Amino acid sequence: MLTLKEALDTMDRYHAGALPIQMVDFANDLGIEVYKVPNWPSDLSGMIKRTAETRSGFSIYVNADHPVTRRRFTIAHECAHAMLHPELIGDGIVDDALYRSGLSSRIEAQANRLAADLLMPRKKLDQLISSGITDVSTLAEKFWVSEQAMAIRVGVPQEI
Repeated sequence: MLTLKEALDTMDRYHAGALPIQMVDFANDLGIEVYKVPNWPSDLSGMIKRTAETRSGFSIYVNADHPVTRRRFTIAHECAHAMLHPELIGDGIVDDALYRSGLSSRIEAQANRLAADLLMPRKKLDQLISSGITDVSTLAEKFWVSEQAMAIRVGVPQEI
């Protein structure tokens, strides 16, 4: 398993490349295999499990029926668990559609923050905004994330 420093160095390497960040490639570089699972309940986004078959000891499973932007965030979220909380994964962490699991809200918030940092690197986001691209929809398209995720990242209030 990679150390946190090695995983963050890998993240920096991806941030130096082109957008959007290629999440399956990133996970694979961490030694994590990613599998799309069809016919899962719609309220189940993904899970990370221990496995002996991978270099990292982890595999990620995502709901094949979810939109690609959602699957990308799910992969980033599960990679964040592998990076930040490998000792908590045990027999697996299952995240529902709101990225809630049996873990504390603090642990889930940490995984969500790192997932957002991974998918929407602040430096690249700030460069685009400085160049005049400020529309949430356009920014979301460039980073291949949902408009909701981008709105949260740039601090645009959401309608309830």
